[in-house]
Amino acid sequence: MPIGEFCNREVVFAMRKTTIPEAAQLMRQHHVGDLVVVDVVDGRRMPVGIVTDRDIVVEIIAKSLDFNDFSVGDIMSPQLVSVQESEGVFETIELMRNKGIRRIPVVDREGGLEGIVSADDILDLLAEEMTELAKVSPRGRSREAHVRH
Repeated sequence: MPIGEFCNREVVFAMRKTTIPEAAQLMRQHHVGDLVVVDVVDGRRMPVGIVTDRDIVVEIIAKSLDFNDFSVGDIMSPQLVSVQESEGVFETIELMRNKGIRRIPVVDREGGLEGIVSADDILDLLAEEMTELAKVSPRGRSREAHVRH
């Protein structure tokens, strides 16, 4: 299954200049722990980083810095890893594992933001698939018992 068919298309995003309080308010309002940081190029949102609630805590609050002096562009992850929407779920899992990341923006061929997927989203999908697979064995035994009698 292509990751584009499964990803969350309602991405909460911020611009590089979004202030830390604005970012925290967006996270609270949308009940998310991260924001995809984007630049707008030719009217398209192009992901350039991710900032998490943990980034705010570790980079600003834990250092007793004035959060008004910083924007999300100052604390976002410097190396953004993204995945094209045509990639498979397994390839996405492999990329996330190799890069040690728990969430990944999904982009189109031109690099425009199309969605986001997290490790938890994939775990939910796999759990659902495993549940469906687990239902196969009892049905086979039931059908086999019915046929033999």
